Amino acid sequence: MEEDIKELEDYAHLNGIPIMEKDGIIYLTNFLKKNSIKSVLEVGTAIGYSAIQMALAVPDLKVVTIERDEERYLEAVKNIKKFHLEDRITLIFNDAFNVSLSDKFDLIFLDAAKAQNIRFFERFEKNLKPKGVFITDNMHFHGLVQEEDTSKMSRSVRGIVRKIREYITFLEENEDYKTEFISIGDGLAISWKK
Repeated sequence: MEEDIKELEDYAHLNGIPIMEKDGIIYLTNFLKKNSIKSVLEVGTAIGYSAIQMALAVPDLKVVTIERDEERYLEAVKNIKKFHLEDRITLIFNDAFNVSLSDKFDLIFLDAAKAQNIRFFERFEKNLKPKGVFITDNMHFHGLVQEEDTSKMSRSVRGIVRKIREYITFLEENEDYKTEFISIGDGLAISWKK
């Protein structure tokens, strides 16, 4: 199992596919166990790395995960089969903004296009159970969100940094949620529904 996980990590690094940092995934899987999470909606499957890690950590966990990139989606299908998790991880190949779900989840994990976090949050909020939690990855965006001077960043990176900062403000000002920002991995936001 360990070496299959290592293989996923190596594949991601070799192919420039962003996956959760080691301490981020450890925090996330421990969070699932500690809070008795049984159902997760993940926006942004990539190659299935975090969905697989979550399912392996919690034996009765069900994950629904959405990916719009065909190559990554097909890689995720292959990886989920390899770990024999097809019965617990449901993959949806589509743009998240075209996906309508009626299910309710204990946890919604946002790990897709960083500039779209507010829209993802608002789109899937209705799918969160009462007292459910949103977890968002990449709140630091490789430390760039904390940078005072953005002038040396490319225009597109500057745009992403601005959007993440807007999302942080959105969470801080959202009175329906209590959000805690954690400096683990690439930075996580934990937003509990009040």
